[in-house]
Amino acid sequence: MQALRVARPRVALRTANVSSARWIAATAHQANVAAAAPTTTSASAIPLSNVEAQWARLSAEEQLTVHQQLEELQKKDWKTLSIDEKKAAYYVAFGPHGPRAPINPPGTTLKIVLFVGALLGAAGTLFFASRTLASPPPRTINKEWEEAANERAIEQKTDPITGIASEGYSGKGFVVHK
Repeated sequence: MQALRVARPRVALRTANVSSARWIAATAHQANVAAAAPTTTSASAIPLSNVEAQWARLSAEEQLTVHQQLEELQKKDWKTLSIDEKKAAYYVAFGPHGPRAPINPPGTTLKIVLFVGALLGAAGTLFFASRTLASPPPRTINKEWEEAANERAIEQKTDPITGIASEGYSGKGFVVHK
């Protein structure tokens, strides 16, 4: 399918021997003629089959031109539009540009996962290193000592209403070891 293009005048590169005043006047005349001519919906700054690839490199004016052209195309019957025109309209309306541009570049997720894994590994290493270098637990953390603390609480009638010294108490008391 023939891509749609803007009908803009193609000006060949001028050599140094041509006077610049005559070249500027001719260019200005061509621009006025092109601006005065009514533009059709088949005019586009870029081919509509390649909007996705070139959208980021287009200037704001060219993007506006393409957007306006697509608006005009969408006013027609959608059955008459080509696949490329439909794809271009969808890309301009919903493509990953402007506010829908991805926040994180590709590869960011892998970096985050690796960094979090490294931090967790460092934290685990620090934890186990501190556990191996720590002093042994105190002598009061054993089952016999906790049972002795229960007997002492019963002798002193600690918490006589609901606690270990109350009548019919059936809990473990201070014993937490099995």
